[in-house]
This record gives sequence, structure tokens and C-alpha cells, in this order.
Amino acid sequence: MNPALRAVVRAAASRGVEVVGIRRGYAGLIEGECVDLPPTAVSGIINRGGTILQSARSEEFKAIEGQRRALRTLESNRLEGLVIVGGNGTARGAWALCHDHGFPVNLLPSSIDNDLGGTDLSLGFDTAVNTALESIDRIRDTAISHERIFVVEVMGRDKGFIALEVGLASGAEAIIVPELKYSPDEVTGMIEDGTKRGKKSFIIVVAEGAAEGSQVARDITQRLGLEVRVTVLGHVQRGGPPTAVDRCLASMFGAAATDMLLDGGAGRMVGVEVGWRAAYPERDWEEEFGAEVGKPGRALVSSSIEAVWKSEKTIDAAMHHLAERLAR
Repeated sequence: MNPALRAVVRAAASRGVEVVGIRRGYAGLIEGECVDLPPTAVSGIINRGGTILQSARSEEFKAIEGQRRALRTLESNRLEGLVIVGGNGTARGAWALCHDHGFPVNLLPSSIDNDLGGTDLSLGFDTAVNTALESIDRIRDTAISHERIFVVEVMGRDKGFIALEVGLASGAEAIIVPELKYSPDEVTGMIEDGTKRGKKSFIIVVAEGAAEGSQVARDITQRLGLEVRVTVLGHVQRGGPPTAVDRCLASMFGAAATDMLLDGGAGRMVGVEVGWRAAYPERDWEEEFGAEVGKPGRALVSSSIEAVWKSEKTIDAAMHHLAERLAR
């Protein structure tokens, strides 16, 4: 979030507009926790994880009275528009301010779960994936050296984007995601087949919303009588310096959302189409899954905030198929 904040402040300043930051998200907006943000205030934060403004959940903001209190803060501080950074819950709040109360708002997608519609990548996702990947690479060293089976549980809530991305990148032998039904028999069958072909170690990546890593390990042990080690990466995936991809996306998202707002465009979320989905000539993935694959290039896009939080985003099934093929 810090690179995005920097981009908003600097983009606005380049057009002669002053920026005020709101501490602690919607909770701070209700309580009037405002702070001036001149360009110097965001110096040296592009490489820092998290947000210097901090964040907090707000049950009060979900109610009309809480939203009215937030509006009074905006009016008393003579603020004319908001650029908000966050995920699905944040998007709902942004839409309420914009649609229900007529206050100009634009949104930047930020979620390590990458579950927001209207963008191929959310801020924080690439950093979370690379953090998890570094850990799994280290686990792989141990797995190979000691000929072990490891189950690695990653975050993602009820979506499998982190698991799929890090599973493919780490060469995991199996990837378990909520979008595809977990079959213990398929996993143990994969291990038996791999063992017959000379494999001595296995990495199984499981998304937290698909199954608990400990349960997957028990399923393997009960069926095959093999010892299985479990690693739950947990909140280590949520911190640390952002990757170059996240820093660049945040810079582009922040500047675009700010320019759009200053040019009179509101109620929008800035996103990106990266066009790196896998495509296979032998199968019609678009017909099977109702999604276009293999689009070239990268472009910034914008979507209605309402459409974003109401939409359902799913993993790229072609990428999961590719991971299965390359794991054998």
C-alpha cells in the first residue's frame, strides 16, 4: 500500500492538488483521523511493506449512521474526493460513499488473495507469492535431501490464486485449491505413481480455503503409511518489502486513479490485464470455462466499483492443468 500512497500524493502534487491521508481506514474516517500529506511525507516509503497510515476494520461504517459520520469528516476537512486502497470489503464501502452518498471515490485493488474482479493482479499478491515461493524453495532443499513429503499450507481465504501461482512456480507435485474439489485418493495416487517412477520427495501446496494442511497430511499417512511434514506459512506472507512488480503496479494504479478523479471520473477501480494466461491448442478453454485465455500484452483498465465487489473471480484452470502436466 505504501507505494500506492506515494503515487497518489505525488501525482496529485504534480497537478497542484493537496492530499490529506486518513489513518486507520474507515474507522479513522469516522473518527476524523486526518493528516496532511505533502510530497515529502511519502519519501522513502516505496520499499516499505504495509501502510504508514495503518488500517483497521470498521463495523460501524457498515451502518448508515457510520457512513454519515465519515461524510461529516470529509466535509469538515474540505475534502473533495477519495482514492481508497483495499479489497472486497473496502470496495463495498467505497461504493456506498460514491453511489449512496454521492461522494467522488476511486479504488485501488489491494489484496494478497487476488480475489477482486476487474483486475488480473491486486497489490500485494506478487509480494505474497514470492515470499511463499522463497519458503517453499527452502523446504524443497530439505525434502530432496531427506526424501520427505511436505504439505505446505498458504493463505488465500476462499480462493486458490496464491496456491496456484506458487505451486506452479515451485514445481509442486500437487496443488489443492478451493475451486477444484480436493480428492485424497488423487493425491495419494500421484505419490504412488511418482514413487514408481523414482521420485523420492514431494511438495504439496494447499490453499487454506481448500483444506487444512494437517488434514491433507493425515489423509496421506492413513492411506499410504508414510510420514508427512506440514508447514503453515501463515502471516509471513502478508509482510516484507514489496516486489518490483507490486511497486510498479502501485505506482501506475495510484497515478491513474488520481488523474481519473481529478478529471471528473469517479466510482471506478483501476486494474490491469496482464495477458499471461496459459493457452493450449488441444483444448478449447474458452468454451469449457467461459473465459478468454492467452491474451497478449498488458494494459491498465478500469471497472465500476459496484461490478468489482459483486463479481466472482476464479482461478485460471489452464494454469492448474499446466502445473499438473509439469509435475509428472
